[in-house]
Amino acid sequence: MHISVQFDTFQLAQVFTISRGSRTEAQVLTVRVERDGRVGWGECVPYARYGETLESVASEIEGVDARSRPELFEALPAGAARNALDCAFWDLEAKTAGVRVSDLAGLGPLKPEITAYTLSLGTPEMMEAQAAKNAFRPLLKIKLGTTDDMPRLEAVRRGAPLSRIIVDANEGWSAAVYLDLAPHLVRLGVELVEQPLPSSDDDALLGLERVLPTCADESCHDRKSLAAMQDKYDFANIKLDKTGGLTEALALKEAAQAAGFGIMVGCMVGSSLAMAPATLVAQGAAFTDLDGPLLLAEDRMEALKFDEDGVHPPVAALWG
Repeated sequence: MHISVQFDTFQLAQVFTISRGSRTEAQVLTVRVERDGRVGWGECVPYARYGETLESVASEIEGVDARSRPELFEALPAGAARNALDCAFWDLEAKTAGVRVSDLAGLGPLKPEITAYTLSLGTPEMMEAQAAKNAFRPLLKIKLGTTDDMPRLEAVRRGAPLSRIIVDANEGWSAAVYLDLAPHLVRLGVELVEQPLPSSDDDALLGLERVLPTCADESCHDRKSLAAMQDKYDFANIKLDKTGGLTEALALKEAAQAAGFGIMVGCMVGSSLAMAPATLVAQGAAFTDLDGPLLLAEDRMEALKFDEDGVHPPVAALWG
């Protein structure tokens, strides 16, 4: 078996801004796992919020001593490195067996899922224009988390009066700010708020009346996160770069549902190769947010298909 890792860059269609900063490109790591002439592919997006860099994650991948998915869980913690390798192993297993990954996972035929489309953080005028341009989309996601969020939210609702809306505060609010904003979020038809408080301070959600559902993002990594999420959150946002791959993502989904949490499936800003395994986890999820490829100016060959039915499962030539 041979494992290799490559640095890849995909230009964004426009500058993408959240409360933590802006970017003009998606920098990812592409992993190849080759055995007996067959190659499995995976992609990860190292995230500075979790202490990851392209270099540190590449070093983890290159130094791993694992030849199967079960061995990965002994060799690496949850995170971007294990994600790319886990997904590459799934792809390789499917190619070796001559079946689709969905069959290996016991999921059967897959269907498209409506995905959110994320509006970049900007001035109210800019965000209203973005919303109007994308008002045909059934579900919009708004990046908030600043001291001037209400004008932005009002502007988006004006621009897209019929779209469903979810918001992501990216840990940018305090409990007092959240309590002040929550009734207005409800008034404007917001259906879900992601990570309103910093994960280090989210105990402040205990005992608070949640007038709309809250979703754990930075507070939700893998199954070990679930106990601490109780009585704070209603939904778990499952991202493969946090869970450390499809294997743990599917296990987290099952455990979260058993614990009474709703499911959201999200992503970092990456290519169709990164989203492809997540389409399996998204089956039947209440909220799907796999719009990474829609934000790119360029993508992989055999990219995922997006249309009025949502994001479609990958073709075999891409992954799985």
